[in-house]
Amino acid sequence: MSTNSTSDSAALRNLTASDHEIGLPEFTTEQLLLIKQGSARLRDEFDGVFNAETIERYMLDSRTKLKAGARLLDWLPLLIERFTRDRLRALKRLEVGSLDVPAVLFLCTHNAGRSQMAAGWLRHLAGSRVDVFSGGSDPGLETNAAVIEAMGEIGIDITGEYPKPWTDEIARAADVIVTMGCGDACPIFPGKRYEDWELTDPAGQAIEVVREVRDDIGQRVGALLATLNIPAAA
Repeated sequence: MSTNSTSDSAALRNLTASDHEIGLPEFTTEQLLLIKQGSARLRDEFDGVFNAETIERYMLDSRTKLKAGARLLDWLPLLIERFTRDRLRALKRLEVGSLDVPAVLFLCTHNAGRSQMAAGWLRHLAGSRVDVFSGGSDPGLETNAAVIEAMGEIGIDITGEYPKPWTDEIARAADVIVTMGCGDACPIFPGKRYEDWELTDPAGQAIEVVREVRDDIGQRVGALLATLNIPAAA
């Protein structure tokens, strides 16, 4: 048996045991296979940067940090892989360097509305010229449907985004941390540039209000880009 196969088998056993210990629904055989495939993709992507044990450790930890309920259970293998990838990207910035690409972290309470819109705007306007992260102090179960609709109206697709917590390595890797109503629960790290945006919470609001919040955030993101000396994409 190869080293990678042995590592995969151990990871699957550990993940199943972890689910049992913390009272989470157990994965099906198909989901475990998807996790195994995701682990292999991450090993290839971060080959020469992180070993298999580090990737496994972050995948296990990401599983416990994601507050995905039954509605998202079918998608958990994919969400674990994506969340782990974000965390490893941040860790790589800390250990290898940023390659002159700034990183911005958007934080709100549930990572279901304001921070998702801000991250969507920044990805849309900056592309790969900025590393974009988002998170919440108390993540919700799913992204606000009205927020997805409002962003879609202007051609920004955030249907694949999901609420997730901020993590230590992501916060430490960020050059700019933008907070939006998470108060004392937001992380404070010395040497970081902080901005606090006072915005209406779109939760429970009519679509007209959500559009106003969307446009306000778009203007703020554009101004943020200007301070980073990065022109917005046309």
